[in-house]
Amino acid sequence: MRKIEISVMATAVMLLAASYASAAGKIVTFDPSLKLADRKSEIESIGGKVTKELHIIDAIAADFPDNVKDASIYSLNGVRNVEEDKYLKWIEEAPSALPLSYVDDTLNRIKAGESGALELATADPVITPEEKEIPWGVKRVNAAGAWNSTMGKGVKVAIIDTGMDYNHPDLSEHYAGGYNAVDTGALPMDDHGHGTHVSGTIGAIRDAKGVAGIAPNAKLYAVKVLDAEGSGSYSGIIDGIQWAVDNKIQVINMSLGGGSGTPAMANVMKAADKAGVTIVCAAGNDSGPVNYPAKYPEAIAVSASNSSDKIASFSSRGSEIAFIAPGVNIYSSYTDSAYKTMSGTSMASPHVAGLAALAVASGADTPAKVRAALKKAATPLGLKPVEEGAGMIDAAKLVK
Repeated sequence: MRKIEISVMATAVMLLAASYASAAGKIVTFDPSLKLADRKSEIESIGGKVTKELHIIDAIAADFPDNVKDASIYSLNGVRNVEEDKYLKWIEEAPSALPLSYVDDTLNRIKAGESGALELATADPVITPEEKEIPWGVKRVNAAGAWNSTMGKGVKVAIIDTGMDYNHPDLSEHYAGGYNAVDTGALPMDDHGHGTHVSGTIGAIRDAKGVAGIAPNAKLYAVKVLDAEGSGSYSGIIDGIQWAVDNKIQVINMSLGGGSGTPAMANVMKAADKAGVTIVCAAGNDSGPVNYPAKYPEAIAVSASNSSDKIASFSSRGSEIAFIAPGVNIYSSYTDSAYKTMSGTSMASPHVAGLAALAVASGADTPAKVRAALKKAATPLGLKPVEEGAGMIDAAKLVK
């Protein structure tokens, strides 16, 4: 009899585990007047399992057994909205805009000893370590033109991404902490590379080694919301933004995009903006309309340019674009203390986030003031407004 009871119990546990393994993740928004403890009790009363407390938008992220339908969740006390908590891939590296035929032709000319290629190779002036440290994108926005006035000292910038290699020699000095929304309690170490690359463009230190970022004295915070595959949930991203707001971050960079607009994401963007956080987002790499979250009005949406000041072929475009910034063949920090060249609006966005940090350091203390300062410092490149917004920002003009 005892063996039968144990068998039945084991079967029940297995069934419960199987049920939750395929459980539907939901973000449930409540009336603000309902206390957190009561919200959790309501969720649990129908078999829900709380996964995240999203107080910034009066919501709970939870997993529900498959037999619990939205109608049952809506019947709970104080529920205002129920939406699916999708797990999506949010980052894709764009292809380099440099044609392979050009690369192959150049290599063949060098191998053949053709004079034209050799003349180009030997005509470069002597470059100092300090000059070599500054990638072309950082030069293009004239970051050094602001450095006599400010390098962004003390400005708190959060990189909401795949995490950061906070042991990297170009990042460790100004790494100030972070949060892991993928694995709560774990450190926000980058297991992908994308977040570390983005971080370097924003704030790699100025030390005549490696690379230098646009705001090399800013305080960098790693907020890991994406896994090793570049995927994450809506609730994870909201949780990351919530952490940034709770920790009084001044500038957020989100080099991620995908999915569609949702009420919960719209609400957290509004909440962060209201809290005084400037939000800079990559426009997207599909040559189409601007992606979310860059599409939200609170975001500063950034398209990507190449070294010829043309819009990158992969860059998304639309009326939401605020600025254009370098995004093709961008050299920056990478995991395992390495460096890598990458392309995408993911690489363009941190240029503007770094510039936003310089604007904050120069006295712009609200998102509206930061946006206005950036716009005043921008010059159109002669592209369509849907491609470049107000144009390319010059850091020197930010500090005048």
